[in-house]
Amino acid sequence: MTADVETVVVGAGVVGLAAARALALTGHDIMVLERHGRIGTETSSRSSEVIHAGLYYPPGSLRAQLCVAGKQQLYDFCAESGVAHQRCGKLLVATEEGEIAKLEAIAATAAKNGVGDLQRLTANDVRTLEPEVACVAAYLSPSTGVIDSHGLMLAIEGHITTLGGQVVLNTAVTGIGVGDDNFTIETQSGPERSTFTARNLVLAAGLGATTLGRMLTWPANYRAPETYPARGHYFALTGRAPFRRLVYPMPAGAWLGVHLTLDVTGRAKFGPDIEWCDDVSYEFDEQGGARLARFEAEIRRYWPGLPAGALHADSVGVRPKIYREGEPVADFAIHGPEQHGLPRLVALYGMESPGLTSSLAIGAHVAALLSPRS
Repeated sequence: MTADVETVVVGAGVVGLAAARALALTGHDIMVLERHGRIGTETSSRSSEVIHAGLYYPPGSLRAQLCVAGKQQLYDFCAESGVAHQRCGKLLVATEEGEIAKLEAIAATAAKNGVGDLQRLTANDVRTLEPEVACVAAYLSPSTGVIDSHGLMLAIEGHITTLGGQVVLNTAVTGIGVGDDNFTIETQSGPERSTFTARNLVLAAGLGATTLGRMLTWPANYRAPETYPARGHYFALTGRAPFRRLVYPMPAGAWLGVHLTLDVTGRAKFGPDIEWCDDVSYEFDEQGGARLARFEAEIRRYWPGLPAGALHADSVGVRPKIYREGEPVADFAIHGPEQHGLPRLVALYGMESPGLTSSLAIGAHVAALLSPRS
């Protein structure tokens, strides 16, 4: 039986949009469903907007492979599509002697991932580049940059519609059925309920991926991964930043530390911290000033000249992690028929950092899993 729509992508964040574009480029008739009134209003629009080089991720992992490939694809796409971005570079800094071994370990991992442009710097070298930064040693990552994430998503959406696809907003998926030939998709848009069929299905719903995945009837040996939300707060710098590059301290487990990022206009913000939570909330929790005090202490490890009162509350992001606090960091989970046993379905879980950097490469990966078209 012919489906109403050839291919449905659920989720219009940057990963869902990139997957839809990649599929449209291979000839799929695409419909993207988004429960909110705008594209990219959850994880994709509440990040550091960094184009990562691929320094931290285990060699051979999807995170490493897709980040390194996606980085260059993203720079090329931005140049071709007029998306604001800057290849500003990043300083990865050790602020005390005891951190140098970790710094060198990250450089070794980066080399295994194919990142060959890191430059080892002394404290004096760093002061020449960024006089306000204090450290004992550092690496410069020239291929790290920043991007206007919303501009990126608008550009990808434009590609989708130009290729004949459509992005449908304010439409939540409330049920998914699995048939022999097609998927049955139930949706709600305001008071209106609809049901239609799709030949192929991509679940790219970020924080809602597990909920959608568990609507499906899976083979007995598969269960959709659990999603564990983790909040991250950002403070912004009042006034002009005295930096031209990003500054990242040594990471601690799943947390990359309170790092300094610049947006494409030069505005500086710091964060995120990490706070595991049971639900999704974007309310900024000041904690009676305790959070600000922690941020200031962390920042002054590499910027001792941070003026008192220079930070103000900015934003909160929530990442869809698929591991619990204290557990090893999980790889991206991009599950096709080989993993879950259902034909013509790709389900994505744990699409957090470096998801923005990797988005175009993730899209190509998803398209390959659904090819040849059947």
